[in-house]
Order: sequence, then structure tokens, then C-alpha cells
Amino acid sequence: MLNVADHCSCSAEAQTSHVEMRVTHPLQPLTPREIGEAVRIVQAASPFGGDTRFETIELLEPEKSVARAFKVGDPIARKARVNVFSAKAVGVTRMTVSLDEGTILSTQEFPGKRPMIQLEQFIPIEDIVRAHPDFIAACAKRGITQMSNVCIDPWSAGEFGIEDEQGRHLAHVFAWLRLYENENFYAHPIEGLNAVLDLNTQEVIRIDDYGITPIPMQQANYEHQLVNTTRAPLKPINITQPEGVSFAIEGRRLTWDKWSMVVGFNAREALTFHDIRYDDRPIVFRASLVEMVVPYGSPDKGHFRKHVFDIGEYGIGKLANSLKLGCDCLGSIEYLDVHMNTMDGSIMTIEKAICIHEEDAGLLWKHTDFRTERTEVRRARKLVVSTVCTVGNYEYGLYWYFHLDGMIEFEMKATGIINTVACIPGKPGKYGREVLPGVVGQIHQHIFCARLDMTVDGDANSVVECNTYSEPEGADNPYGNAFYEEERVLKRESEAARRANPQTHRYWKVINPSKHNHVGTPVAYKLEPLHTVTPYVLPNSPSGKRAGFVQNHLWVSAFHPEERFPAGEYVNRSDGTGGIADFVAQDRPIENADVVLWHVFGLHHPVRAEDFPVQPCVVTGFKLMPSGFFNGNPAIDLPPEVNATSCPANASKA
Repeated sequence: MLNVADHCSCSAEAQTSHVEMRVTHPLQPLTPREIGEAVRIVQAASPFGGDTRFETIELLEPEKSVARAFKVGDPIARKARVNVFSAKAVGVTRMTVSLDEGTILSTQEFPGKRPMIQLEQFIPIEDIVRAHPDFIAACAKRGITQMSNVCIDPWSAGEFGIEDEQGRHLAHVFAWLRLYENENFYAHPIEGLNAVLDLNTQEVIRIDDYGITPIPMQQANYEHQLVNTTRAPLKPINITQPEGVSFAIEGRRLTWDKWSMVVGFNAREALTFHDIRYDDRPIVFRASLVEMVVPYGSPDKGHFRKHVFDIGEYGIGKLANSLKLGCDCLGSIEYLDVHMNTMDGSIMTIEKAICIHEEDAGLLWKHTDFRTERTEVRRARKLVVSTVCTVGNYEYGLYWYFHLDGMIEFEMKATGIINTVACIPGKPGKYGREVLPGVVGQIHQHIFCARLDMTVDGDANSVVECNTYSEPEGADNPYGNAFYEEERVLKRESEAARRANPQTHRYWKVINPSKHNHVGTPVAYKLEPLHTVTPYVLPNSPSGKRAGFVQNHLWVSAFHPEERFPAGEYVNRSDGTGGIADFVAQDRPIENADVVLWHVFGLHHPVRAEDFPVQPCVVTGFKLMPSGFFNGNPAIDLPPEVNATSCPANASKA
């Protein structure tokens, strides 16, 4: 029972937080010991000598048959994917490593590819740019003499065919001025001044100075000690579960009510989910957010380059927060630490990066028989698995919800600080909106792609598109009220690159043609597209080619273990090849097959004044809902309960 009472939030933290994790399931992420072993094996081969740097080390997931055949106590063979690169040359080397045998199983060279920009490079980039004499001189022209007050954000550079950038591993930077310690520097953009940095040579190859715009100096702070407020505090809402939580976790296998799954995490995707089941019936074999691109709408000055892939070019997992009890997570919380590698191969641990808890979710179902006045009511609750990542100025909260009625829901909560640009006060220009005198937030979008490896009661699935139409006026519709839903099986990949259509309330179902419910129709799960966006970056433009996946809201591909990312495996300065468009160009059959859904959704963001100095959470996401998967309401057997701590508020005053 979830109780609301006047008690402090309590923690049900994992007992393994500070000890070496045991490997208890073949799909759980690599442990610190295993990451260290992968590093040792690769360093022994010394692909680039002392210049060897590690991009990502992650579990090489076993074949589905191996994972499904696993039983507690079985031996577990473990392998790792390892991406390494040279600190002095462009290129990436991909290795697969047997952790049990201590050997490198395969090596593949990608000489023209770039690794992701690494977290450890952020501060050195700032130091290098601030020390460059041309950048110092450009700041001096703007009245800035204290270079330690200049704040630099490194952005991926994209690929625009610029001559002096060819053959390099680059970052492109924007700058702001901080007036004093902890002050919100995004209120003071240094407009028109950018630098392009070679990450291998650590040299500034170019300073781009587009001309001086006065730096806006009005403050807009958000830290509590800098904000004057007379607002009365609200009375606390305390969530307690005096009998403990209803979920359990062993290693990384999580169970709750009729749900079970393995919770994963890696540096690129952050949260991953494996072997998701309800009442031991498989629904999704693997689910995660696999790409995220943020295109900005301004062609002015250096802003045309703002088209960043926060997952493929940075790796959102490394940017996860260490969550705070009672603030980020409320109630009885189970936290999981996550472990990744740094560039030099040492272990990076983010404590309490994953939050697991239950939430009340309002009414689940209710009915009153008006003849007898007998009422049955059940309250909903959901299991929440979340992580929050800070990507420069923005925070992204990744929330996965598992509901009692068999629904899976993903919600992205976007908050943080908008990217800011300076203008002449009152003249924000065509591509943005003034949020503070002289400070502009440019129109932009946040476009996400989820990869859903479906297994609805087994791997042999088909995808059905559903549209609703009005019956034409005539003999079949004499009263003008007739409308119906039409279903069409998508049989090949070429048929399954689809866009949402609100006029027909389009959605898609994943069915298992060989499994039927009690009315004889195939069991199914429905993908409900809640927040699709229209892309505005032209598809044949330099940035549009690299983000071709945004052109459809649904792609369906035949499963292949190496087809993992919709914008390609190596996105940094990519040319747009190697992604979902190339996967489906094979035009493989997808009827009664092992299929993967790629769902594209997001936020269209014409900035508001209310989005500054910190943007309130805006949300986007999707739902996977049972649609004939069960023989009726799966929560009909939920026992009734009455919350004993609910009480009259006595807020009314005579």
C-alpha cells in the first residue's frame, strides 16, 4: 500500500552499492571488474601504444536463444564490445573481447570515423580556447579582460565541407560571460564569437568572429541563494510505504507485480531494458532510447552548426546525474550505481544514477451500478525506473513506467537552461524569441528515437497499421455516423517507413499471428504515437542527411544484432550513411518475423519567456499498450484496498 503520511522519505538502497557486483544474468551490464579486465586485454595488444584511448566499453549481448535458455545457477559467458581510438589520429577501432578467455576475438578498423566527444575533454577544451591569443583579443574588443569569467560550451562540429576542417576530429564552441561565482552565465551570451578546435592536436584551428553584439548584462539567476523570494513554502507531501516496497531486485533483474525485466545501462544509451515480461509472457526483448538530435532553426553566424546528436556524438550515459533522495526521487527508493570507462581505461562510477520506485497513478478502473449503487474501484500505481542526464545546458529525465494493466510508457522530461544568443534589445530577429532584454532563445526541436526489439509472445511477429475512416456518404452510411478502423499488415521494410496521421488516428500494432486470444484474434501490443514532430531541417542539407531517421515516425526493420543506431554507429562528423535508411534499404520481409520498431518522437520548441532562467519540465514520449494481448482487463483480479492514511484536508474556511 502506498501511504501519504507525515514521515520522512526513506531509502531502500541496494545492498551492493559499494561492493563488487556478482554476474547473475547474461544480460546485466558489465561490472567494474569486467570493465577493468577488458581494458587489460586491450592494453596488452596496445593498438595505438601510449596514445590508446577508450571510447566505450559495454556488454556484447549474447544471442537471444542463449539469454532465454539461461537458468539461475548456469555458467555465464561474458564478452565485451570495446571502441578505442588514437589520441593523435582520426579513426576508431572496434574490438570484441572474451572476458572468460582473456582474448581479443575480433578487430575492425574504421579509419575515417570519429569517436564520441568525451566527458573528460569538456574542461580542457574550455582551457585551450580561453588561452588562445586571438580569442583573448576578440574578448578584449567586447570589453572582457578576465578570461576566467568566460564559459565555453563544446559542441560537435557537424560536417559542412569546410576546407580547413577536413580530416580532423573537431569541436565547435560557443561562449558566455559569468559575472561572479555561481551566477547564471547563460544570461550573458558572447554573441558572434566561436572557435573550432582540433581534439587530437589540441589546437585552435580557427576563431570565427562575426562582429560585436553588446553582451546583455541583466542577471537572471536560479540558485536559491541568489533568488529573492517571498513565496510561502508549501506544506510537505510525504510518501511512505510502511510495509516496504512491492518490487524486488536481484543483481539487475527487477520484478514487480506481474512484471519482470533486466535493467541495463551503458555510456551511449544510458538506461536499457532487456527481456521485458508480463506474467512471464515476453513483450519486448530490448528497449532503449538510441538517438536524440537537437536541430536549431537559425542560419545566422555560427548557429547553423547547432544540430547536435546528444546520444551518438556525446553518449548520454556518461552524463547521468548522481540522484538525491527526497529531491530527484521521492518516497521509498532503490538506487543503482552505474559503471563505465574513462578515456584512459579507469573505472567511472556514478552512484545512484538509476532510481527505482513506485508511484500512485490515480484511478485504474471504477464502476458504480446505478441500480444497486454498489461500487468497485481500484487505484493504479506504476513502477518507475529513471535516470537524469545533464547535456551541457539541458537536463533530460528518462522515465520508463510499467503499469498494472500491462502498459509500458516512456516519458522524456526536458528541463535545464535554454541555449541563449545575444541581440539588440527588442530586435530578436526571425529565428528566436527574446526571453530577457538582449537575450534570445532560438526556435529548435528535440527529436528522439526509441528502439523496441519486439517479442510479443515470441519472435515471430508482424506489424499492422491501423487507420480510422468515415464511411462514404450513401447507402452504407444513411445517417452519416458510420466510421470504422482498417488494418493493413506491413509486409516488407520498404512498406514500413511511416509517418503519423492525426486525421486517421494512425497507430501501429505488433501482433503474433500464431497466438490468439479468447475471441480468436492475434495477441498484440499497440504503439501509440503521442508526440510526433514535423522536421524542418531540409533532408538534403548537410545536417539533414546526417539525421535522416527523423523523416519518418516509424521504421520497422528485420532484427540484426549489429543494426543498433538510427543515425549510424559512428555519428560524430558522419556523412549520414550506416543508419536506419540503409538498414531498411535491404527491403527484408517483416511479416511473421523477428522485428524491431524504431519510433521517432519529440518536442517542437518555439521558446517562451517562461523557459528562462530555467525551463519548467516539458514532456514527450509514447505508450506501448496491450491490444488483445489479454483475455480482458488484466487488472480485474487486483484486490480492493482503502488507503488508511487519507484524511479530510479541512481546507475550507467559513
